[in-house]
Amino acid sequence: MTPSQTRQEPVTVRVFTQRFSSTPRGARLARRLALHQLDRWGVPHGSAPSDTAAQIVAELAANAVTHGRVPGRDFELTLAYEPGCRLRIDVSDTRTERRPALSPSALLSEAGRGLLLVDALASRWETLDRLPVGKTVRAELDLL
Repeated sequence: MTPSQTRQEPVTVRVFTQRFSSTPRGARLARRLALHQLDRWGVPHGSAPSDTAAQIVAELAANAVTHGRVPGRDFELTLAYEPGCRLRIDVSDTRTERRPALSPSALLSEAGRGLLLVDALASRWETLDRLPVGKTVRAELDLL
């Protein structure tokens, strides 16, 4: 084989997307289905990546139904899993004007600590515009 013909392992990204009602029940269901899907992909319940992903999904889904809720509109969860490499968690809602941000006063506040948790658990996170309307909060976990 010449150097330009070396074999590379194919990268398979597994993706799961589901919409949920913007209610506390929808947020709980998002967390449960995320755990179930991760288990189907070979990330077992109770493992460190599974537990971390569950906490991130729970916080982002709770934020979507609490702060991003628009009556009559759902929120969406997308998981993108690259085995042995990375897990991307996207939670999208239809409220454009309320963007999440870390607040220095959140540590002393009774509310607003969810993003501090996401910031501590995720390898990185960001807020993206969602077209045609809304936003997506993306958190990534490096699994290396």
